[in-house]
Amino acid sequence: MQGSDWIIVAVIVLLLFGGTQIPKLARSLGQAQKEFKTGLKEGAADDSSEDSDKA
Repeated sequence: MQGSDWIIVAVIVLLLFGGTQIPKLARSLGQAQKEFKTGLKEGAADDSSEDSDKA
């Protein structure tokens, strides 16, 4: 995407969610990303422990 495309997307998001809702939305997305990464790490740890049990 070009710079002007990002500006258009930002304006649309601002219109849809309003200025007060954007920080809450960003915080929720950050927490979801953190939980997703934690889940991936736990899944990788579970897979490696299962592999060592099979060997």
